[in-house]
Amino acid sequence: MELLEVKNVTKRFGGLVALNSVNLAIKRGEILGLIGPNGAGKTTLFNCITGFYRPESGDIFFAEGKITGLTPHEVATMGIARTFQVVRAFHSMTVHDSVTTGALCRAKDIAEAKPKVMKILEFSGLVKKKDIPARSLTIVDRKRLGLASALATEPKLLLLDEVVAGLNPVEVEEVIGLLRRIRQSGVTLFVVEHVMRLIMSIADRIIVLHHGEKIAEGKPVEVTENKKVIEAYLGERYVA
Repeated sequence: MELLEVKNVTKRFGGLVALNSVNLAIKRGEILGLIGPNGAGKTTLFNCITGFYRPESGDIFFAEGKITGLTPHEVATMGIARTFQVVRAFHSMTVHDSVTTGALCRAKDIAEAKPKVMKILEFSGLVKKKDIPARSLTIVDRKRLGLASALATEPKLLLLDEVVAGLNPVEVEEVIGLLRRIRQSGVTLFVVEHVMRLIMSIADRIIVLHHGEKIAEGKPVEVTENKKVIEAYLGERYVA
């Protein structure tokens, strides 16, 4: 059963068509990858889904309800959370308090949120750093904090925008393990990433955008062998 459906979504910025009649669907429990060159429209699509942008045409449905035009807060309340390319954290807050902010999307007060926050900190590997200001974290722990804060909202669908950008190979493997555990917990994942090691190892399907249009969709091996994808994004060197 589809959890999210994007139907003929178009988004323009002046004369630039950032998304051109994009269609896609995400099934409950799967991991969908989204790849493409810089400027292909990947983050714009995320912004349309999460209410930061309103598309000029087309509709977005989540859990069988129409969410086109809802505010980011309303979308989050319905069960969609996201991370950002540049981790957005409350730098003056501790790790614990930052995750608590996300938990208050559901909990009525801090006392109710506290047990859930501690569970998420343990799950994400941040419990020993719960009292550290967010601004003092390493890059990989900031990425973990972004994931933890998003998970605290209790999402059904989690959108990840370049979650391993800037990480070394060991850190990438750690995050891959965390994403697999998130999926096992019942959260559906929609992942934008340039690091093909991550996408190829966790995605059930991959969609490719180029100049705002979907040019390919399929299983990872099918997409990497697609001539259009090779020419637009991967290059012959990757295939070799």
